[in-house]
Amino acid sequence: MVTVAALVVTVTIMSACGSDDTGAALAPAGLAPSQVAPMPGAKKIAQLATSAPVRLQIAAIGVDSRLMQLALREDETMQIPPTGFPAGWFTGGPAPGELGPAVIAGHVDWKGPGVFYDLHKLRLGDQISITRQDGRKPLFRVTRVGHFPKDRFPTNLVYGDLDHPGLRLITCGGSFNVQSGHYEANIIVFADLVTAAG
Repeated sequence: MVTVAALVVTVTIMSACGSDDTGAALAPAGLAPSQVAPMPGAKKIAQLATSAPVRLQIAAIGVDSRLMQLALREDETMQIPPTGFPAGWFTGGPAPGELGPAVIAGHVDWKGPGVFYDLHKLRLGDQISITRQDGRKPLFRVTRVGHFPKDRFPTNLVYGDLDHPGLRLITCGGSFNVQSGHYEANIIVFADLVTAAG
């Protein structure tokens, strides 16, 4: 398995936002282990084998989206979804349920609300369900919802190695800068695998 932290090249990740807004976040090789720990009292859940995710469901905010695949562009930036729907999984990192941080990006708006328009409303303990090509449906629980200025993107927290299967959902947030045409922050949801059932 290849995690983002183990990539040989330095990778620039573009976070998906609204109106084709792209906030760059650097993800260099050799990151230290992430500072986001599993939820206290959580049981150690066995990791799953590789299988691409195809659907994302978050009941707490009414999200039910298919998932497209996001690879790297020639300039080593991550592709972003071409419209407000669907969300996309970064294929350069772990699949949801594998060891490490799986990354899913989506727009907050795009000529109207995007797939992650209400991402900021998630709370600790909310559940996130993924459906994978192999039929497994790993369930994740939110451990943190963060608001980060784009010039202080928490690269290590998002892409750093983990000792458990994790999930990161990324979109834009904060104020919209009319002059630049970009949002000034990122909303990032951190979650841990709680069951690999399905």
